[in-house]
Amino acid sequence: MLPHLLQDWWIQLQFMSGLCKLFCTMSEASKDEQTANLLKRANEDSAEKVQATKKLKAEEDSTEDEKKYPKKKVVLLLAYSGKGYYGMQRNPTATQFRTIEDELVTSLVKSGCIPENHGDDMKKMSFQRCARTDKGVSAAGQVVSLKLRLMEDIIEKINEHLPPQIRVLGLKRVTQGFNSKNNCDARTYAYMLPTVAFSPKDNDTGNIAAFRLEPETLQRVNRLFASYKGTHNFHNFTSQKAPSDPSARRYIIEMSCGEPFINNNTQFAVITVRGQSFMLHQIRKMIGLVIAVIKGYAKEDVIERSWGDAKVDVPKAPGLGLVLEKVHFDRYNKRFGGDGLHERLEWDQEVEAIKAFKEAHIYPSIVETECDEGSMVSWMSTLPIHDFEASATATDAKNNKDPKQDNADEGNASD
Repeated sequence: MLPHLLQDWWIQLQFMSGLCKLFCTMSEASKDEQTANLLKRANEDSAEKVQATKKLKAEEDSTEDEKKYPKKKVVLLLAYSGKGYYGMQRNPTATQFRTIEDELVTSLVKSGCIPENHGDDMKKMSFQRCARTDKGVSAAGQVVSLKLRLMEDIIEKINEHLPPQIRVLGLKRVTQGFNSKNNCDARTYAYMLPTVAFSPKDNDTGNIAAFRLEPETLQRVNRLFASYKGTHNFHNFTSQKAPSDPSARRYIIEMSCGEPFINNNTQFAVITVRGQSFMLHQIRKMIGLVIAVIKGYAKEDVIERSWGDAKVDVPKAPGLGLVLEKVHFDRYNKRFGGDGLHERLEWDQEVEAIKAFKEAHIYPSIVETECDEGSMVSWMSTLPIHDFEASATATDAKNNKDPKQDNADEGNASD
């Protein structure tokens, strides 16, 4: 009997010993876990403190900058080569498509001209561009209005963080309520193209360097461009805009083609057009239709017919040669330019800098790209597929209107 009792006692003792070891092990694990949690919480608290300290310091620095450099309403004169960029206007939802404004805002933040949160929400600095240039389009006289800190050597500091093909060339103080888009009276664009664009359709375009534009043809070109002057319904010169849309009526002040010149062994010419405002692709379509007439694909009456209610097939010339030359603020200058407090929005002092930028970045880019890629010749090969005689009724045009284009077509100077 005794051996059995001893055996049971021994088994119980071993069981209790095992429980003790297990309990100790669990206790140790629990302690380790508690220690790990405490360390993790301490690290998180430390990281939060560091973040809070950084934020507080940034706010203090920002406050100091605000005191030292209070924000003022100004305009910046911008020049840029549009090659490689998806237009002027920033698109926060499509950051993979780099725009001119992306580069500008980044530079404004890095140079300390605006707080970092203003870069995320451009309304905070009352930002407005004068013209929304399209993909690949350049500018020699773009103007934007915004509020920024007027620091010493501000233009140099902004340019320090910009790529060479984008430059701020000038800065002027303006009235508090100034808006570069709404206060702009007119915009002047230039379009540089190889004169082979005006060759007859049976001309051999394989060697564009050999072509030379005849004076008589240039006179005819300018007669056709002159027909655009005045107010017309340009609903056929943008993307799917109904003829009844009041915003399709635009006023063209002047349009002409200058004398041809040789560059890189190829003859080029520059078309200049000035208007109150332009819709998306309007200028390129105005030029495209004249080229179609000169080459013999369309009759001259197609231009006047395009202003009617019928939907006319208007070809769109390549965007490569288009440049925003200048924006005009005649009414603003008349009202505020002589009050002794504000400067006139004219850039006489920057003329040489504008010319130098165009010769260094804009013209070479257009000429080299045209000669290497032949965008104009490639585009001309598509002209035969257009039916310049066919037209649709106003009802058809309205029914075919793409609502997705509404937002794209709104606004001024969006070529």
